[in-house]
Amino acid sequence: MNWGIERIGFYGGRAFIDIAELAVLRHLDPVRMANLLIRRKTVHFPWEDPVSFAVNAARPLVRALPEAQRGAITHLIVASESGIDFGKSLATWVHGLLDLPRAMRLFEIKQACYGGTAALQTALGLLARQARPEAKALVICTDIARPIPHSYAEPTQGGAAIALLLGGEPDILELEPGASGLHGYHVMDALRPDPDQETGDADLSVLTYIDCLQQAFAAYREAVGPVDFRSHFDYLAFHTPFGGMVKGAHRSLLRRWYQANGAETEADFHRRLAPSLAYCREVGNIYSGTVFLALAGALASADLDRRRRIGLFSYGSGCSAEFYSGWADHRAETALALADLPGQLAARHKLGMVDYERVLTANRRSRFGEREARIDPGDLADLYETVFAGRGVCVLRGIHQYEREYRDA
Repeated sequence: MNWGIERIGFYGGRAFIDIAELAVLRHLDPVRMANLLIRRKTVHFPWEDPVSFAVNAARPLVRALPEAQRGAITHLIVASESGIDFGKSLATWVHGLLDLPRAMRLFEIKQACYGGTAALQTALGLLARQARPEAKALVICTDIARPIPHSYAEPTQGGAAIALLLGGEPDILELEPGASGLHGYHVMDALRPDPDQETGDADLSVLTYIDCLQQAFAAYREAVGPVDFRSHFDYLAFHTPFGGMVKGAHRSLLRRWYQANGAETEADFHRRLAPSLAYCREVGNIYSGTVFLALAGALASADLDRRRRIGLFSYGSGCSAEFYSGWADHRAETALALADLPGQLAARHKLGMVDYERVLTANRRSRFGEREARIDPGDLADLYETVFAGRGVCVLRGIHQYEREYRDA
């Protein structure tokens, strides 16, 4: 049986900032900023968290399913590096808010930005073992950044959620069995040592990413045979902390493996990899789900008049990486259109720099581990009315005895 991604759900937040305006505010080098290949990034509010993001990505997808298909979901796996409890998983809150069946395996996976791929591969393995062709799994990747103001990391730190419905009718992407290469080791390149900060060594992170791409692809070749990177894949989708990092890693691989010159690497980048940046450059790094947002970007502009092989590279700091591949055809166009990523991104509210600073200040108090908290718009009431009120999206209402309470705006 052919297993893979049947449907995609997406939630990219309700507001964004313009990166060029942020560069002016922070006095950042415009040349260096241009090399990030990011236009905008999502900004979250105090009444949003990884649970609300996950629900907003998955709920339209789940509600659109016929009752029989909804009842066939036997696994819910939530991938995130933005957890809200050391023991109780995000999946438990999400499960209840989505009103999913109780006869279900549900849990959370954390491995930095690789967590989404880890959840995907775990879910596909579990489905294959069930011997139930109608069975489905729901994987949700959900993350919210802890921005580092006045740094070159700040423009890249976004947030969003991607929901993947997996099953035996993979209209989005059919995974190639056995076509996978792995690479991982211990390194302190990027981490979240407490609930309020992201830190690490940015230069080491770039070098580790490049090393893992090359080593994971080498392992992929060992698994499937001596394929040529330049011709084996019709399109590519890489984990995208920022577009410039993806472009540099692609260039390094072609130079090392094929001694390609500048013109060759540039042409290959624009033909096979640049399309995957279409949505990533509008929301910033969304961590565990970024490789799937890159996949959506690649498919949105791909020529799918015949079956196309997509090469995917997933990387998570710390580090763990995988290069794998799958097939997509004309069915992906229809399935992807249901998620309406362009429409969702166009509907976001643009924040000016004054409002952005207001939101950052309001977001500074982490909600991790709080026993009691009243979540109300407060000084941001004007933005709540403009951006959220009456939109029907899930938001965090408050916390009582550690129990998180949600409602629709």
